[in-house]
Formats: sequence, C-alpha cells, structure tokens
Amino acid sequence: MKTKKIPMRTCVGCHESKKKIELMRVIKTPEGEIVFDSTGRKNGRGAYICPSAECLYKARKSGSIERSLGVTVPDEVYDIIERQMLALDKE
Repeated sequence: MKTKKIPMRTCVGCHESKKKIELMRVIKTPEGEIVFDSTGRKNGRGAYICPSAECLYKARKSGSIERSLGVTVPDEVYDIIERQMLALDKE
C-alpha cells in the first residue's frame, strides 16, 4: 500500500520545517487584504507560522511575514493574529 505524502511548510518565525497542519497560515488575498486563514484553504499568497507568541514576535521583528507576502503588514493585523492564536490555543 502506498504511503500518503505529508505536506511540510517552513515557519517564518523560527524557520523550522513542520507538518502543514501544525502551522497557522496568514494570507494576502487577491484584493490585497492581510487575513488569518484558519481553514488553510483560502485563496491568496500564504505565509506559515507556528502557533506560538515567540514565533510571531520573531517574524514581526525580522519582517519575514511582510517579505513573504510582499506587502507591509500593519500593527493591527499582528494584534489580530496574536488574539486569534490565543483563541485557538484555548480550544
């Protein structure tokens, strides 16, 4: 029987390669809006990040989310991402 390939992605904060389902996705929609993608299936350019405040801090400090999405990410969006991370962590 054939084994199913598990997709791997790299966190933009810690630069570790992990399974796609273990990471959170932030996307730039075709309209240019930056949003958190909880389903992992929305249309747009994506950046993957570990669900930890430390990785978000590293990504924010280094600007790696902005680099991978190709736009400037406002501080409000980082705050929204952090709140949604905490909400997912409580579930």
